Amino acid sequence: MSYVFTPPPVVSVPVLGRAERFPVHRIYCVGRNYEEHAKEMGFTGREPPFFFLKPADAIVVADAGQTAHIPYPTLTANLHHEIELVVAIGTGGRNIRAADAHQHIFGYAVGLDMTRRDLQNEMKKQGRPWCIGKGYDQSAPIGPITPAAQAGDITNAAIWVQVNGRDRQRSQVSKLIWNIAETIEHLSQAWELQPGDLIYTGTPEGVAAVVRGDTMTGGIDGLTGITVQVD
Repeated sequence: MSYVFTPPPVVSVPVLGRAERFPVHRIYCVGRNYEEHAKEMGFTGREPPFFFLKPADAIVVADAGQTAHIPYPTLTANLHHEIELVVAIGTGGRNIRAADAHQHIFGYAVGLDMTRRDLQNEMKKQGRPWCIGKGYDQSAPIGPITPAAQAGDITNAAIWVQVNGRDRQRSQVSKLIWNIAETIEHLSQAWELQPGDLIYTGTPEGVAAVVRGDTMTGGIDGLTGITVQVD
């Protein structure tokens, strides 16, 4: 098969302990999925889950033991970090029951949902889509994927991010409003999940701005952490 131009390479993420990489299909993100974060954003309660997407090529791989670099994005003066547990889907499906969700999970990773908050807020005020705040280039740093069998008790793991060595966000995955299985159930009702899908499951409280020169170090118990510098 020929193309009018050379297709870009497949976006992929390394897998802990394996030579094969995980090819990325889509990136789904869950909004306001920790109660305290919902409150700091001006919302309360266990609202129905909602989702937004980032393009697959927004991925920036933060290899183990290395510092990944992302540029300070254009058009914003208020760039926020959001540390998240990322679920990697290995087996697709539609209308997946929460009780069966674990059968579809390949593994887990630490991710950052970087956000141009001022642009997102302005779009919200105007009632317009806020893709420009969330789905921009290099907005989805991620660490290596740990296969599910090696990840331990991920549902009770601690999750945190430090900026320049100081805590910004620190919580527990157990505080997700919609847990991993419930999220997969709801998401698969709206889209047919595919192998290679990544789900950024939401961020706890403490989101705040970073500037050029800041270094973010994020972790989740049982997973390989990430270090990302803003240039």
